[in-house]
Amino acid sequence: MLPGSSIGQRLVLTSFGESHGKSIGTVLDGCPAGLEIDEKDIQVMLNQRRPGQNIISTQRKEGDIVEIISGVFRGYTTGAPITMVICNSDQKSKDYENLKTKLRPGHSDYPAMVKYNHYNDYRGGGRFSGRLTATHVMGGAIARKLLKVTLGIETHSFTSQIGKIKMKSEFNDKMINSIYKNEVRCPENNTAKMMRASILDAKKKGDSLGGIIESVTTNIPVGLGEPIFGSLESDLSKAIFSIPSVKGVEFGSGFRGSELFGSENNDLYTVKKGKIITKTNNSGGILGGISNGMPITMRIAFKPASSIAQKQSTVDIKTKKETILQVKGRHDPCVVPRAPPVVDSLVALTIADHALLAGAIKPTL
Repeated sequence: MLPGSSIGQRLVLTSFGESHGKSIGTVLDGCPAGLEIDEKDIQVMLNQRRPGQNIISTQRKEGDIVEIISGVFRGYTTGAPITMVICNSDQKSKDYENLKTKLRPGHSDYPAMVKYNHYNDYRGGGRFSGRLTATHVMGGAIARKLLKVTLGIETHSFTSQIGKIKMKSEFNDKMINSIYKNEVRCPENNTAKMMRASILDAKKKGDSLGGIIESVTTNIPVGLGEPIFGSLESDLSKAIFSIPSVKGVEFGSGFRGSELFGSENNDLYTVKKGKIITKTNNSGGILGGISNGMPITMRIAFKPASSIAQKQSTVDIKTKKETILQVKGRHDPCVVPRAPPVVDSLVALTIADHALLAGAIKPTL
């Protein structure tokens, strides 16, 4: 196992595999015994990560069919490590032959070559490929169901911005069922159409676009988080930054809050139906690294996909001279529409881990 391939303390996810290897998979250790689960629960989220072979996504046709190898018996988790595997079937490794010596701008090729002394699998990005986010989703689907069943916690992530096109209104509960009704995963239909058009325009130019995913998690109990270095914000950020292309994470008012007065940014307390809440949620549901019972709100920035069809200047590491590279293969002109279930998964894994640490979820259901 590579250092850094595992995350979590009580609920530990270990990811394995490479983009063009025989298979990719996950081992999820620490899931309580007695959770009803089968492959269908996991497949739903895997299908959401793989939006279908539409014109705004990669044309690599992987079925992403999950198989549970261990840890589930007669439809329930046993308390043993849950091993899940997806077999790769549509690799085209020849597309990467010219990358043996030519460095792709924006990719991890060069630092990976140096770190692993050229032994790393460079095909399709190898261990650094966005394809590995399917391993996050396998474990995350189980964590998400665990949170829903035990604590009623739900996470909903969606595309709020592609390039310069942004949602016009604030997300609300009525929008939940609209997230997956279009290719870009934006709950505003008209905005989604404009986003799709902008992605197609970038693709036509041989270019790519980035964007922002927003995430809202509700029904969080007060007190999750282990300050100082195990704060809920710290662990959520660490998990989210494991997604390739993520370059920024903010909670609540985030960077906008730095422009406000304290009197504007402070969340004032009140009581509603006997429950202490805040009138606003600029904290994003976390104070001092601990959940305060309000929804956890996050905004996650994704850079434009690095693999583009345009010719770019680079360096041939064999000759150590500048050269021109045109990246071949099948790539997303925008990775953002594939990201909501990945964000959902990593948020669920992190919160479930903290719920187990706090004793809010017991080892046996």
